[in-house]
Amino acid sequence: MISLKQKYISIIPCIILLFIVMAIGVINLKSYYEEVLNSTGLVHKDFFEKLKEENERAIESEVAYQRMIDYLLQDPEEAGGEDMAYPLEKAQKQDTAGAVQPESPKLRANAALLLDAENNRVLYEKNGYKRLAMASTTKIMTCIVALENADLTGVVTVSSYAASMPDVQLNVRMGEQFYLGDLLYSLMLESHNDVAVAIAEYVGGSVEGFAAMMNQKAKELGCEDTNFVTPNGLDAKEHYTTARDLAVIASYAIKNQKFIEITNASTHSFKEIKNGRSFHVSNKNRFLYMMEGAIGVKTGFTGDAGYCFVGAIKRTDRTLVSVVLGCGWPPNKSLKWSDTKELMTYGVENYEERQIFKDVDLEPVFVEDGQQKYEYLDMKGSLSLLMREDEQVKIVYQVPRSLKAPVKAGTAVGSAKYYIGGSLYTEIPIYTTKDISKIDYPYCLKEILKMWGAGY
Repeated sequence: MISLKQKYISIIPCIILLFIVMAIGVINLKSYYEEVLNSTGLVHKDFFEKLKEENERAIESEVAYQRMIDYLLQDPEEAGGEDMAYPLEKAQKQDTAGAVQPESPKLRANAALLLDAENNRVLYEKNGYKRLAMASTTKIMTCIVALENADLTGVVTVSSYAASMPDVQLNVRMGEQFYLGDLLYSLMLESHNDVAVAIAEYVGGSVEGFAAMMNQKAKELGCEDTNFVTPNGLDAKEHYTTARDLAVIASYAIKNQKFIEITNASTHSFKEIKNGRSFHVSNKNRFLYMMEGAIGVKTGFTGDAGYCFVGAIKRTDRTLVSVVLGCGWPPNKSLKWSDTKELMTYGVENYEERQIFKDVDLEPVFVEDGQQKYEYLDMKGSLSLLMREDEQVKIVYQVPRSLKAPVKAGTAVGSAKYYIGGSLYTEIPIYTTKDISKIDYPYCLKEILKMWGAGY
């Protein structure tokens, strides 16, 4: 029979073996835990070096930001051509060495502007943001508001107030009735003031109501320096626009096919509905025959505004809108045509379509408390626009130094800002590419269990 002492002696090797296994397990567990922790990015070998570097960057960030601003605003020739990197942002610019800025168009107008109608970028301007009277170019807005808010087959009844408008007139009579579609041809081809008021009263209920609709549309289009009082453009206090705003309004209007159909018609004949009185109107826009691809748009003249014209050309690679305001007074009626042709020629000869989007490999961003150490970023896009050979493009990439878990794929965390000539043109977002969850208890437990499974 085995004594109690012998039993204790016999289990000592088992106890020793158990302690050995436990020690090995603890060592493996510590090693694996450190491996898991390192993989999350919470701790890495050069942690203190990284911390020191981040502290240095934080101290320099204010200075670097000011350097970035100075860089963006400096003259392109002084800027050199090299990329500049900052802790928070990276600015790059395209080299245009050897390119010469073309001579500006010689114009007689008090204000003028050339617009890329595809994106409303101003290509040239002379007093383009100065508030001025606009005369009958007002009717561009009158026409587009009517097209968008009324049926062309609607019947317009002429009021005594509409019939009393001064020249230029269709000479409609109080009580006569017309289809709205017919009156829009009269409005745009021959610029009849009585017709403009009749349209405004029909669509807006009153001239004041229609003016409110015009101003609302201007605001929607971002035309903050425009205010309409009349639908025909006769001189009135507080009735004004700028060459820039008027170009934007025209750029919007020519995207409407019915608007183009009306403004490009050579002639139009129609009858008054009740008594059958016949009318015939013809297009007074000479620019339609002056340049290839000309598509409009509207003439104007008052004593305050002088001769005005909004023109447009459409070609396979571009659509341009030009505006001239205060382009002479009688007898200099033809200056608006020569100035418009000068502007359009400048745009055709000096601007070419250029792809300025830059596809770059963005550095991954550290993810704090993440189950994965780094998040990869992506930026997609296409940015093609008309540019002169000498124009400078600067790109500023703004990306955070780190992200905090959890991170969702497809989240915009930064941007690439495109500057042309020192002005911000557009901003393209930079997105995350994968989901990264935050480190939590279930994750740590799962990783520990995986280690035990791998060890045994």
